[in-house]
Amino acid sequence: MILIISSPRDAHAQAVAKSLTALARDDFHILDLGDMPMRMDLGIAMASGAAARFALRLADRRRIDLAEVTAVWWRRPQPYGLPPELSDPVHRAFAQQELDFALRGAWQCSRALWVNDVACDAAASNKVWQLDVANALGLRIPRTLITNSPEDAERFCDETSGSIVYKAFLASAMAWRETRILRPDDRALLAMVRVAPVIFQAYVPAIFDLRVTVVGDRIFAAAAETSKGEYTTDIRMNPGITWREYQLPDDVSERVPRLMETLGLEYGALDFRVTPDGEHVFLEINPAGQFLFIENATGMPIAAAMAAHLAAGVQGGRKGGLNTSAGSTPTEQSNPQAQAQHPMT
Repeated sequence: MILIISSPRDAHAQAVAKSLTALARDDFHILDLGDMPMRMDLGIAMASGAAARFALRLADRRRIDLAEVTAVWWRRPQPYGLPPELSDPVHRAFAQQELDFALRGAWQCSRALWVNDVACDAAASNKVWQLDVANALGLRIPRTLITNSPEDAERFCDETSGSIVYKAFLASAMAWRETRILRPDDRALLAMVRVAPVIFQAYVPAIFDLRVTVVGDRIFAAAAETSKGEYTTDIRMNPGITWREYQLPDDVSERVPRLMETLGLEYGALDFRVTPDGEHVFLEINPAGQFLFIENATGMPIAAAMAAHLAAGVQGGRKGGLNTSAGSTPTEQSNPQAQAQHPMT
């Protein structure tokens, strides 16, 4: 069984589901956490000396035994569907907290291949750690200051030759913040960094922007000519720009898998800039970044690679030690009397 934890309407989830069907795999399910808790039940049964059992009962009353799940794609999970009548903020926060602890406990006990492991996915999303790891591995990064000190921000601006960009840690749908050039008029606003740290970086002039999509041990690199975009500071603001397949230099292609391994990721979408003198500068990695716009433009089979990676699963559990039957012995697992009573039977 393969789980895709996402919205059933997500185009990426649908593309990978189609590729799984092409592989003759019909044992997959797109799991919408928006059904939890009102249309989905969780059951975890434990007993001394016995292997724990984990199960979900879906809205259509089908049951998923999590011990039978071999791979999970953690693809932008939906928020829980708490009922509107639970209106007290304290009560809603408590319900959210308890749902998180129960479900994440089940995820942590899973023996499946996770793309990506939930804890690693969250940790790797932090731009501070990304840049530090990339730098330690020998990838070039922009000169960067992250601060809530107006004085330090002013000093960085004074000491940096050329343009400076600034950006937020997270650009959400509710608070979208593209990467921007710091204009002279913006310097009057630097006092506002006191209440929220800002990422300042020396602007990296580029001939190409790169999107490097990694699925397991496969790397798909694509390039767009930065100068042809209407907004050259942030490639995301140029939806009509042309992408083409790109060959990474050996030193970068060797370091990208090491970056993924250090961050604990099976999947990631990395952004680089290629300077006029040919240097490849790492900007960031998105553990849940989109890839269909690259696949549609270049024909590279990224959805098929994801489907194949999920279908292959992993022998003996995901590296990192997530294990459904942690602490149990082979004898206990093969002995029906040593199994906790299965929930939702």
